[in-house]
Amino acid sequence: MELVFALVIGALTASGVYLLLRARTFPVVVGLTLISYGVNLFLFSSGRLATGAQPVLGTADGYADPLPQALVLTAIVIGFAMTAFVVVLSLRSLADHDDDHVDGHQESDATHTAQKPEETGK
Repeated sequence: MELVFALVIGALTASGVYLLLRARTFPVVVGLTLISYGVNLFLFSSGRLATGAQPVLGTADGYADPLPQALVLTAIVIGFAMTAFVVVLSLRSLADHDDDHVDGHQESDATHTAQKPEETGK
């Protein structure tokens, strides 16, 4: 069970990093969300993966730590607020630049601007 959980955390983090490296704003937003999901699962797993265990009562071997659960709950709320902010920021960038590239212009636009002064000089 722990191996599957670790593989899921690794897949979420790797997918999030891949999407963060894209040149469009929507994959960047999804990548940030996937990384936050991976971090939340990692924090949750640090409180031990035990089913049917009591939160604090009992011996040291038979309880689940409630602190990571509280941290994950807080991280979910902060992650939702961050996602909403980044979506609004990317929509504003799309409205201002009429393009959804992260840097504000496409590579083909850079070649067009480099060729325009040569064409006007002729």
